[in-house]
Amino acid sequence: MLYLVGLGLGDAKDITVKGLEVVRRCSRVYLEAYTSVLTVGKEALEEFYGRKLILADREEVEQEADNILKDADVSDVAFLVVGDPFGATTHSDLILRATSLGIPYRVIHNASILNAVGCCGLQLYKFGETVSIVFWTDTWRPESFFDKVKKNRQNGMHTLCLLDIKVKEQSLENLIKGRKIYEPPRYMTVNQAAQQLLEVIRNQRARGEEPEQKVLSGCRCSSICLSCRLLAAVAVSLV
Repeated sequence: MLYLVGLGLGDAKDITVKGLEVVRRCSRVYLEAYTSVLTVGKEALEEFYGRKLILADREEVEQEADNILKDADVSDVAFLVVGDPFGATTHSDLILRATSLGIPYRVIHNASILNAVGCCGLQLYKFGETVSIVFWTDTWRPESFFDKVKKNRQNGMHTLCLLDIKVKEQSLENLIKGRKIYEPPRYMTVNQAAQQLLEVIRNQRARGEEPEQKVLSGCRCSSICLSCRLLAAVAVSLV
């Protein structure tokens, strides 16, 4: 059986009792290590869980998922996810792959940033569509997320903006040349996200679109510092 186990948002002790029992009895245990990270490293998790963990990066999860699912029809395999297992579409894809192979699965949920954002004081039932803010580059500066922020505002809703992380990423040159050389990890801060939001407003005004000023002048930014800013988020409110 394939088990998808949520680890919560803090450290090794945030795993549920049910999840810990699963981890300790599985034949293989994978730790997904690119959509999010905890405040502690792999070694701290291994010490608390009493198990060796196999790091699963983007390449393994998205391109070599068959390795994770291998023999899961005859033995138990655990796939550990920071937050809740369904916080990323990648994990839904893993379940679809398991289903197509006739491999049974079970999901053990945990806290995620989607409910923990309530600690900023904004009511969860007032949040609209969640958006992601990605790192801009010199040649790629998407603004489409901002349209969703505006739509939420028009509907009287808050917006939870998930901030980008870059772990084990290759430069364009190394990717083209097939060199397994990776860039240093980067984690977007709340200030960087706010700067990009402001630049989108300036760009839209320059194009004559005149976005509603209150989208940012009435905005409350809150770092959900549950993972030492690695899981930082911006809550755009109607305050």
